[in-house]
Amino acid sequence: MSTDGLWSIGGLAERAGVTVKTVRFYSDRGLLPEAARSGGGHRRYGPDALDRLRLIRSLRALDLPVPEVGRVIDEQDARGDSLGDALEGAIAGQLRELGSRLTALRWREAALRLVAECAPGERPGRLRLIGAMTTPPSTAPLARFWRGWLPPRLPARVLAATVEQAVPAVPDDPTPAQVLAFARLQAFVSAPCDGSARFQPEAHKGGRGYRPELLYDGLAEAYALAAADVREGRAPHGGEALDCFVAAHAGALGSRDTPGFRRGLGPQLAAEPRLDGYWSLVAELAAPSSGRPEPTPGAADDWLRAALAAAS
Repeated sequence: MSTDGLWSIGGLAERAGVTVKTVRFYSDRGLLPEAARSGGGHRRYGPDALDRLRLIRSLRALDLPVPEVGRVIDEQDARGDSLGDALEGAIAGQLRELGSRLTALRWREAALRLVAECAPGERPGRLRLIGAMTTPPSTAPLARFWRGWLPPRLPARVLAATVEQAVPAVPDDPTPAQVLAFARLQAFVSAPCDGSARFQPEAHKGGRGYRPELLYDGLAEAYALAAADVREGRAPHGGEALDCFVAAHAGALGSRDTPGFRRGLGPQLAAEPRLDGYWSLVAELAAPSSGRPEPTPGAADDWLRAALAAAS
């Protein structure tokens, strides 16, 4: 330090353990204020610049981008010595980004293990499935599938709730089996339907007296009521869940829940197209490492249909 208590750019760099180029970089971006200029126009820095430079290096060590560092420092200047909301927001953003990167790496690792551990003859097919999938995967194709498969003109609330229930969550730390299940699920929803008119249930076709908004609203409630029985492996039986299931179908048809309606509903449902392959893959994807898996809407629907058959 010179007699005026200021350092040259080289002196500051030496004390901070950085290069002159680093000091100049942060100075040029307004993060490191100069105390003065020498007679020859050289930059001069006071002791506070050393503290500021150490703070900058600490923030950069957390991988905060330079603009974020600038916002943290500006807020500190405005508040005094306090590091407040800007730092909290920057750290929260970095944690979210890091979490996304770690999830992507876990999916990539599980995909590599999936290919490495399978028989050589299975590898080409698995590579094709994995190659069509991002890591971590997006559930957008699944949501698009359901929006296209569900009947048109469903109220936005019913549509959103049904899609949310039908689209599984993506695990953060998947097993190779879950990677395979999701890849197959994506291939399932991407495959062309074999004739949309034959593929969809009668409730999705206009002009037949159906009110699908009542059907899907009621089915969501019925599945929720049946979930505990399905989870615990109880045999299908009558009760509130079955009553709600039947009422949903009766209301959608403008009918009443009568013994005759129940007798006719079972065969009608048995003749409808099914999405068993989809729900089977969802169950594989959602299977936890331990404990009972959470029942899918497909499993709840199977249980309720069996309960209807048993009660008829």
